[in-house]
Formats: sequence, structure tokens, C-alpha cells
Amino acid sequence: MRDQNKPNILWICTDQQRFDTLRSNGNEYIDTPNLDGLLETGVSFDRTYCQAPVCTPSRASFLTGRYPRTTGTTRNGNDYFPDDEILVPHILSQHGYTCGLIGKLHLSAADGRTEVLPKHHGYDMVKWSHGPRDGWGDDNAYQVWLKSQGKSWDKDYHGEEGGIESRYHQTTWCANEAIDFMETNADRPWLLSINIFDPHHPFDPPKEYKEKYPAKDMPLPKWRDGELDTKPLVQTDDYENGGQSGLGPSCKKLNDLEIREYVSDYYAMVDQIDKQVGRIIDYLDQSGLRDNTIVIFHSDHGEMLGDHGQILKGGHFYEELVHVPLIFSCPARLKEKLRSQALVELVDLAPTILGLAGIDIPDRMQGSSLVGILEGKAKPDMHKSSVYCEYYNSLPASHKGVFATMYFDGRYKLTVFHGQEIGELYDLETDPNEFDNKWANPEYQSIKCDLILANFAQSVATVDPVPAIVGNF
Repeated sequence: MRDQNKPNILWICTDQQRFDTLRSNGNEYIDTPNLDGLLETGVSFDRTYCQAPVCTPSRASFLTGRYPRTTGTTRNGNDYFPDDEILVPHILSQHGYTCGLIGKLHLSAADGRTEVLPKHHGYDMVKWSHGPRDGWGDDNAYQVWLKSQGKSWDKDYHGEEGGIESRYHQTTWCANEAIDFMETNADRPWLLSINIFDPHHPFDPPKEYKEKYPAKDMPLPKWRDGELDTKPLVQTDDYENGGQSGLGPSCKKLNDLEIREYVSDYYAMVDQIDKQVGRIIDYLDQSGLRDNTIVIFHSDHGEMLGDHGQILKGGHFYEELVHVPLIFSCPARLKEKLRSQALVELVDLAPTILGLAGIDIPDRMQGSSLVGILEGKAKPDMHKSSVYCEYYNSLPASHKGVFATMYFDGRYKLTVFHGQEIGELYDLETDPNEFDNKWANPEYQSIKCDLILANFAQSVATVDPVPAIVGNF
């Protein structure tokens, strides 16, 4: 007999998904009924920000409840994840939980090798698949499954003509494996991390989803002629030479239809995610697990998708890249139909999960629990006075030499490019599209100075709280 006081945790994290990719978040072009349904039955934190605009440092942060710099994991492609860092599943496993991982982890390098799992990961079941493509042999659990279906990645993946059929897609495989895990572990409390690779590039949705989004009907990205003249040089370089220092296409060289094709592909990938999330939620409903399962949905960071002349990700801090969706849903336990306007960080996820599971939050965690808001015991629109984001030369092949930190107080967003004269300052109240950089505007110099001090204070506040103080000297 399982302990009903320990809720199941279904933790769904997509890769590179913007906040504005849900219809319920104001996107009239996209179809996301299942994710919208989660919001209707739960709490959406509408002002949630990642702690790094690229994968590994962001994931290190929300899996530990510590800021990227504190974990020592500030870049993609790192050789190892520090042995003294502890993931949330490890803590849950010490309190009677069975924990599983499906899909991506990306806490250390997976380029040319199988990722090395952290020492304190806590997963009893690991179905690792960094990405759908072949190249990791039998260590890529998705590829093993695909071959068992009589399919070959070389023959059945179509690239520019569309991705592999939906029923053989990695996103579908993630849902299949999730349902199998839940069936197998129905008699015990569990946490399941489902880390879907999409809508990460390459933008290659299955044909049946792509056809739902004709490119000619898609919106053009946010862009204003001349806007890059007052912004950091890295943005001009990406605009002219291609996203992520040339890894992606140059927005300057794409015509309107080509840009719309990227939007179409991206939205189609999100649509497929929504479909598979729906399958998982349907299983929870049909199996009687829904009332005792807390569903969490979010992404690790966003995608520029042509906005401001940028594509992919990197050393940028626009809303498109750092503002992500975050939804909690469990109607029997948490508030419903609540849209919180509180400032929230992904670093807050780890302590929140522990709090929901009734587990004490260790001093080493730097995030702040959201349980009070989720249970209706705290004011829904008050949590933090600011959010903080870091980028420390974080992509080995892109944006070399960019060291930057972002501070956002809910109105003003400041980005300091350390060692450079130019920075960014936006007033999102009067300029929500972030076109007009106020960094050099004389009328904003006092505000800029105050924000630089606040940004510095925030960086100092992220000093590691461990080891614990046990004596006066």
C-alpha cells in the first residue's frame, strides 16, 4: 500500500520553448489544448525566468535549486558534473520515492560521447536520449526502441522535408515510456522526469503537424530597422553571419517566407508536444492517478526564432530567450485557474518539489519555495523582487568571450556585458518588445546606476551557502 501523503511528481521539461508558445499565453496561431487544459486545472507562473539562456547551466540550476555559478556548471560541453552537487531526485529517493528519467539530461557533455551521469542523481530508471539522432549507439534508448520498430534513422528521417513520422518520433517515445513507468510503479510514490528534446533545433516536425501551420499564415518576428545600432556587437554578428555565431541561418539573408518557415516548424513541434502531453494526462485520469500526481510543465530556456534579427540562443537576454512557461497542476491538492504575476525563477523548482513532497529543504538550496502560492496560503502575485540570469562564455563554439548577467525587477531589465562598454537597459512597461536600448540614454543614467548596483548585489547574494557554519571560528 502506497503512502497517499507522498504525491507523485510528473516533471515535464521541454527544450528551448518560449513562454509565448501556448494559446493560453496569447498566441493565436498555435494549437495547444492540452497545455491550456493544464493551466485551467492549475497554476501558471506567468513571469518565470531561467537562470541561464542555454541548456546545461539552466538545467544544473533547476535540478539542484542552486544558481549556475554556485554549481560550478556554467557552460555547455563541460567534462563532468561536480560530485558534491545533489539533484532533487536523489533527495526524493532517500525519502521513499522511485525516480525515473526519460530523454535528455545534459548536465555534462554529450557531444561525441555518452553523457556521464552525476554521482548523486537519484534515478532508479534511466532511459537516456540526449537527442533523437543516431550516434550514441545502444546508450541512446530512443534509438534502441526505434530500431526495434524496424525503423532506421538514416532511411526514415527526412530532414528538410520533415521529421520522422509522429508515431516514431522521440516526443512520442517519451510519452510511451512515461506511461509504461507510471503503470509499473503505480503502487509506490514516484518522480518522473520527462525531458523532451523538442522544440530544440533542428526544426524538423513530422509532416502531419507541419501541414497544420502553413508558412504564409505565420507571423513575422519582432524587428525594427536600426534597432541593433545601439546594442551589443554580438547581436549584429549573429544577424549578419547566423545564429549562435553561424550555427544557424542569418536572419539578414532570409526572406520573409523563409523566416515564416522557421516559425511554422517551431510551432508544429510545440503542437506535437502538446499532443503527447495530452496522452500522458489522459493516462493519469483513466488510471485514477490524477488526484495524487502533481504535474509540472516548463522549459529550460527559450528560442529567439528571428526576433530582433536573432535565431537559436546564446548570450542574449531578450524575453524570447529567458522568459519560459511554468505550470503546476493537481486539482485535488493545488489551486486551479490561477495566473500568478509573481516574479519566479527556475531555481525555485527544486525547493518547491521538496516542499510539495513534505521533505525539508536543505540549506544548500538557493531557490525559494512556491508551495504557499500553489496551496493558496500566500499572496499569488508576490514572491521575489527581482530575477537574475547568467551567461559565462557558455557555448564553446559560439559567442566567445561573452560574460554577462541580467537583472530584472519586473519593469526594468538590465544586462551587463562584463568587460564591455555597451550593455542593455529596457523599460518593459513602455517598451515591452525591447526595441529601445536605454543604456546610453542620458535620461536613464541614474536608473542604470541603481540597477548596476542591484545586479552586483544579486551576484554577491548567490555565494554558495555551504558548507554550513558550525562554530564561531
